[in-house]
Amino acid sequence: MRTSKCHFVELRGIRYHVREWGAPGDGPTVFLLHGWADVSATFQFLADALGPGWHLVAPDWRGFGRSDRCGDAYWFPDYLADLDALLRVLQPHGEVDLVGHSMGGNIACTYAGVRPGRVRKVVAMDAFGLPDSAAVEAPGRFEKWLNQLAAADGFRSYPDLESFARRLMRDNPRLDEAKAGFLAEHLTESDGAGGFRPAIDAAHRNVNPVLYRRAEVEACWRRVAADVLWLVQADPTWRRKFGIDDESYREAGACFRRFSELEISDSGHNMHHDQPAAVAAAIARFLGKSS
Repeated sequence: MRTSKCHFVELRGIRYHVREWGAPGDGPTVFLLHGWADVSATFQFLADALGPGWHLVAPDWRGFGRSDRCGDAYWFPDYLADLDALLRVLQPHGEVDLVGHSMGGNIACTYAGVRPGRVRKVVAMDAFGLPDSAAVEAPGRFEKWLNQLAAADGFRSYPDLESFARRLMRDNPRLDEAKAGFLAEHLTESDGAGGFRPAIDAAHRNVNPVLYRRAEVEACWRRVAADVLWLVQADPTWRRKFGIDDESYREAGACFRRFSELEISDSGHNMHHDQPAAVAAAIARFLGKSS
């Protein structure tokens, strides 16, 4: 495995954990943005597949991994502001390249539309937004959110890392024991009683009371000046499960001025775990460098 180094930066009053493979000057700098319930270390297999000659920078989003928790509420615009602050610290000048998975891919695509002059290229893995929310959903969403705040339920604990690794392998049969063991080590924290629980602020489980307006997201996508590559599963079941039908998917791609997509075969949602070599090769070609 490529060795990574970790450090902390202060972003908007929050202590952010940042992992880096390589250093500035070693090669192209690429910012890796993880998905929901993940952490920066989950890009390890991709970093290994890319090999030396890359400077890879991956933060733990607020409330995930070793970054600070933020009370009982998390809002999508804060991720955009955190990314903006991170870039001002680590690459204050010029254009940047962003690679994001799932939630991280949606953050990357939206940010590229909010700051069109700041982003050169975007690679989004299985990141296609959410279906539009109807106004009639608002009362129920607010009520559910308030009930969840009052209950303050946490994540279940596991007696050991092996138990958590087995759960990961049940969720993703493509994971072998070595990868599952590595992920279990980095995706968990001590529960204070000898066991382990996911390294996630439990408030992330709460429903978002702010309705998702797809038209607003697509308006951001239309402003993107960067080249955009979507890496997707060959099987569309995942996006359909989240309410993105074929028509919505085509309309989403059409929002970007310079858009391409590539299917990653024999892969689930976590394609950077399942097929890191194929994902690395696609990223290297798209960003203009041989892996």
